[in-house]
Amino acid sequence: MVEVTKVQKVLKKADHLYGLSEIQTAIIRLAEQVTKQYEDKNPLLLCVMNGSLVTMGHLLPELNFPLEIDYIHASRYGEKISGGDINWIHKPKSSLVGREVILVEDIVDHGHTLAFLRKYCEDNHCKSLGCVTLVNKLGIEKHCSTPEFIGLSVPNRYVFGFGMDYKGYWRNLPGIYAISEQDEEGE
Repeated sequence: MVEVTKVQKVLKKADHLYGLSEIQTAIIRLAEQVTKQYEDKNPLLLCVMNGSLVTMGHLLPELNFPLEIDYIHASRYGEKISGGDINWIHKPKSSLVGREVILVEDIVDHGHTLAFLRKYCEDNHCKSLGCVTLVNKLGIEKHCSTPEFIGLSVPNRYVFGFGMDYKGYWRNLPGIYAISEQDEEGE
């Protein structure tokens, strides 16, 4: 269990990268792009839990066409700030066979989880596969194909807020923050 006072201090020292209005503008732009490509295709949107819950909640009301939703949950992080092995937590209940599938991600950094989820969808015979990510981390080697829809870019730092966590905390923040470089080095 993480000491609450420590996660409070991390926020106080963090750099504020994006506020709610900037995030909402990015989500509206993403929704316009997704609508243009999928409005007549009855897609299945898979919310990549837990981080994408907030993004999905803001994105859905902006998509004014028929679609279905489900969720998928595989994790490399848990309550850590560095990734490990991918663990399945929940596979979608919906059939992916012959479906236009859109993965909704919170962030793509190295892309190990996204590559794993893309392979799962393809192995389950989806008709097409796209990915919406709110945040794409710049300046690092990617192990996946570039998401088709990218909302915002962040530097190669550990970010949290708006669904993304710091050791299980701060998913509820109405903005996106980067922990201070001093805190990153201390982990």
